[in-house]
Amino acid sequence: MKILAFDSSSKALSVALVADGVLLGELTLNLKKNHSITLMTTIDFLLAQAGLEPSALDRIAVAQGPGSYTGLRLAATVGKTLAFSLNKELVGLSSLLAIACRVQDKEAFVVPVLDARRGNAYAAVYQGGQQIIADQHCNFSEFLVDLSEKVTTFDQVIFTGETENFVAEIEAAGFSSRQIVTDSLTKLPSAYELAKLAQDLVAENVHAFVPKYLKKVEAEEKWLETHEKAENTADDYVQRV
Repeated sequence: MKILAFDSSSKALSVALVADGVLLGELTLNLKKNHSITLMTTIDFLLAQAGLEPSALDRIAVAQGPGSYTGLRLAATVGKTLAFSLNKELVGLSSLLAIACRVQDKEAFVVPVLDARRGNAYAAVYQGGQQIIADQHCNFSEFLVDLSEKVTTFDQVIFTGETENFVAEIEAAGFSSRQIVTDSLTKLPSAYELAKLAQDLVAENVHAFVPKYLKKVEAEEKWLETHEKAENTADDYVQRV
């Protein structure tokens, strides 16, 4: 099975091409750039280097969320467009799982973090690739309190991802700074890990595929603060006239 996988949910962009479990190529950019400019050119580059036509792909794997709203919309749009136009399978996976899978210690409780600003984060807990605490948008200090209550062996906890702004909170919760991954490569999402996981997933309905934001956009939250939601309407913020 030939799988194209990509993750544009954070500052970093990761794209990988895998054939029958073998990595043909992976390209990761850890730059503050517009992913809409680099995603398709990166996909084209990897396919060209592997000598593959897009039609040779079997499956598209996309980091579905949480993360940057713009990045998630981009990944979903590109994934759906490729899957529909090429008549290929599409699967979505957690952006946090793509970070957690970088940690090789399968016994550790891995806490992948994406900075959501103002003391908030997208976070979860995984162990051996299995979800222990669900992906969520949270006040990170409160998340750490909950984590402390659920995990009894503190030295088995590893924090990774965008942890730079949360070091003080992590230490205040009783964890050591040594438990925070600092290697720049290990902290980044891995499209290769996404591709490996995607091999065993059931393909999704391409037309129904949407990002998993886990939080409403700020404009929507502000709109809802000043507008009463009409009864029995869909969960959106289109004003009834």
